[in-house]
Amino acid sequence: MKEIKAYIKPHKLSAVTAALRKVEGLTGMSAVDVRGFGRCDDSSEGHRAVGDLVDYVPHVKIEIACLDEMVEEIISVIAKAAHTGLRGDGRIYVTNLETAVRIETGEHGETAV
Repeated sequence: MKEIKAYIKPHKLSAVTAALRKVEGLTGMSAVDVRGFGRCDDSSEGHRAVGDLVDYVPHVKIEIACLDEMVEEIISVIAKAAHTGLRGDGRIYVTNLETAVRIETGEHGETAV
């Protein structure tokens, strides 16, 4: 099992959600509004540090738990739907997911995803 975390521009959430709903076998996703900053230089618009203060940029973090064989398709769908071609489109991270537990039924492992 894998966990996919994607950071995307807020205005792309609807497009990404609609695209992910078409992925067969995907059982769900979570989305959270987040703020952050990444690598930037002083000329990057919207990414300014003044003294110790940092202007944070809004993003949406999507979290998905899935089976290993679904990872590449999900990454492809997110990347395509979230792409604007502008700086700061976001990032996608994939990590190993040790286990999952469905609280409602007590199922463990892949069947709980």
